[in-house]
Amino acid sequence: MHFLDQAKIFIRSGAGGPGAVSFRREKYIEYGGPDGGEGGKGGDIIFEAVPGLNTLIDFRYTQHFRAPRGKGGSGSNRTGAGGEDLVIKVPIGTQILADDEERTLLADLTQEGQRLVFMKGGDGGRGNASYKSSTNRAPRQHGTGWPGEEAWVWLRLKLLADVGLVGLPNAGKSTLLNRTTNAEAKVGAYPFTTLRPQLGVVRHKGREFVLADIPGLIEGAADGAGIGDRFLGHVERCRLLLHLVDAAGDDSLDAYRVVRGELDAYGAGLEGKPEIVALSRTDLLEPDQLDELRDALADELGVAPAVISAATGAGIDALLDTIVERLGERAQEQVADPEKAWSPL
Repeated sequence: MHFLDQAKIFIRSGAGGPGAVSFRREKYIEYGGPDGGEGGKGGDIIFEAVPGLNTLIDFRYTQHFRAPRGKGGSGSNRTGAGGEDLVIKVPIGTQILADDEERTLLADLTQEGQRLVFMKGGDGGRGNASYKSSTNRAPRQHGTGWPGEEAWVWLRLKLLADVGLVGLPNAGKSTLLNRTTNAEAKVGAYPFTTLRPQLGVVRHKGREFVLADIPGLIEGAADGAGIGDRFLGHVERCRLLLHLVDAAGDDSLDAYRVVRGELDAYGAGLEGKPEIVALSRTDLLEPDQLDELRDALADELGVAPAVISAATGAGIDALLDTIVERLGERAQEQVADPEKAWSPL
């Protein structure tokens, strides 16, 4: 299934049904008069966040959503049937944005089962019975029903995961995802092998957490270079960042500083989000080279980085132990705040 994290759609709630013009005429019953009923209410547009979806790809092929209008009223003061509500199912973590220059945030669906009545259907029109008065005994006017609302809106998906993988291209993120989950992400010996975010569930010592791999970041990502600002949006809601630094790269310290600088420049809470730094692809270095690099990065961080090799599996269990421990601490903090984002833990 293709991953799509943005889509533009047109939505329209249903118009109200027209009121009826009708007069009561029954044999042997005197005092007939107007008895036209009101029209039914139009259907609402409702967004619902459902589990099992992690892409907006369906909205690439279906872009127009219209709720049905209400039925017309009829004689004997019968009100028309209301139009059925149109429920649009979206992945958890979907934002609804206005189609303006600022892309104003209108709604944010972060909870499983969360429903939002986004547009109300129009009210039904009045039947002629409601126009009867002491001076107008046989009214023939009626309401045609109120129109529904309509608009173009943007849907933007921000993945909800426990751990977000960040790093420069070719830092070994996809290899680590494949090593720890069943995601089967594409791996290649060239930059930007990963073109879209990937999700996987890690199971370790009786615990589970969701790991998100986003495409590699480059310098200027926070300003949109390589559409990095869209990719960074997917780790906004992660509880923990796992920052992979390629130990076999030309300048590992500079690589760390570049990604760290983009996280700080992007903001949105990423600058202060808990982070675990790990040296990856360490199987490609000699032991003395690795020790020197680890010490240099420890001086930069103030704490020793994790040392792993996703290709050989070295250090993976210790890294997962650290992640589970850190997530456990965060989980205890979230118990007191029920408004925190959904998590499978």
